[in-house]
Amino acid sequence: MSSAPTPAAEPFVPKSDFLRTLQERGFIHQCSDLAGLDGVLSKDRITAYIGFDCTAASLHVGSLVQIMMLHWLQATGHRPIVLMGGGTTRIGDPTGRDESRKVLTAADIEANKIGIAQVFAKFLKFGGPDSADAFMVDNAEWLSGINYLDFLRDVGRHFSINRMMSFDSVRLRLEREQELSFLEFNYMLLQAYDYVELNRRYDVTLQMGGSDQWGNIVNGLDLGRRMGTKQLFALTTPLLTTSSGAKMGKTAAGAVWLNPDMLSPYDYWQFWRNTEDADVARFLKLFTLLPMDEIARLAALQGAEINEAKKVLATEATALMHGREAADAATETARKTFVEGSVAQDLPSVSVARSALEAGLGVLSAFGPDHARLVPSTSEARRQIKSGGLRVNDVQITDEKAVLTLADLGQDGVVKLSFGRKKHVLLRVE
Repeated sequence: MSSAPTPAAEPFVPKSDFLRTLQERGFIHQCSDLAGLDGVLSKDRITAYIGFDCTAASLHVGSLVQIMMLHWLQATGHRPIVLMGGGTTRIGDPTGRDESRKVLTAADIEANKIGIAQVFAKFLKFGGPDSADAFMVDNAEWLSGINYLDFLRDVGRHFSINRMMSFDSVRLRLEREQELSFLEFNYMLLQAYDYVELNRRYDVTLQMGGSDQWGNIVNGLDLGRRMGTKQLFALTTPLLTTSSGAKMGKTAAGAVWLNPDMLSPYDYWQFWRNTEDADVARFLKLFTLLPMDEIARLAALQGAEINEAKKVLATEATALMHGREAADAATETARKTFVEGSVAQDLPSVSVARSALEAGLGVLSAFGPDHARLVPSTSEARRQIKSGGLRVNDVQITDEKAVLTLADLGQDGVVKLSFGRKKHVLLRVE
């Protein structure tokens, strides 16, 4: 006699606006207690946070999914906290790394914090800690004054070395026989303590982050339970890669930075315009505020029409980051460059001294990090020349020893440098 088949589990349908929005847009990967969190979100206004270490002068596009999570949290009636890692950056998160991060000075960290902070105002409405709006706090406020002996006694005793060794950030490093310093080993204790401190200070009950932070976040939940906080929750997003498997936020020319002084709005627009066909619908959900029915319409486009969806993605994503005027200008620049075939004067440009062209400026230097920054290094410039990827004034470069001179200036007084078909920089004489 055969037994009746086990019925399939019903898909979870969130009641709260926040989780419903995240689920339909593809933000949810793991949650410590999805039903429990949904219940709290449905009844109460909560405070949640995401931490950002200050390791560079700008965040790159790989962090954008986290910023969008904070946006939707506020848009659905809850309070987001942006936690700046002024304290934890002094140690460095070992997650996903084969070697220790460079130790930054206090001045470097402060400068990076200022650069990073400017992005968030474009996505969140800020107030103070006593307001209902978002606010920013630096974990250096409590970490810098810690007494080490007290910290070991009050916090360290709750951590199991055996369990810490099982986390991917530690285990994978050791399996690859890469050194893990005691300094880095302490990072997860400090990040866990951040959660407890934020709960005590601001009644934070949810920490969010990328899936690679799951172990660190769960540590915070466990530490909170052991130190007597109310129930805390964890929520992570999927690891973001393109359909071809490339890590989000990296290109052949380097990181896709969010700050306009490190990547122009036009290049930012081009990054989204170059999205792979299979990623368009997913990225429209994650990185724009377009309603779902409009995203469904764009996702249904086939063949050459999908390029229109890519242009919408590029324009909407750029408008969020750099403003509608900059997004429209980037769209128009692309139209002039690729449809009309003209040199659009508002393409990204760099200045070069007239004396450099009089003496002859090597193409490797012109395309590299010293000037146009179309490629991250001279070795990459050599590789691209061999594969036919670099052009000057729309003419392919075949000799890596070629130099640019005043004779290369066009009638408009610029030299057009191109990497592939869609990345261009104008070289202007000072």
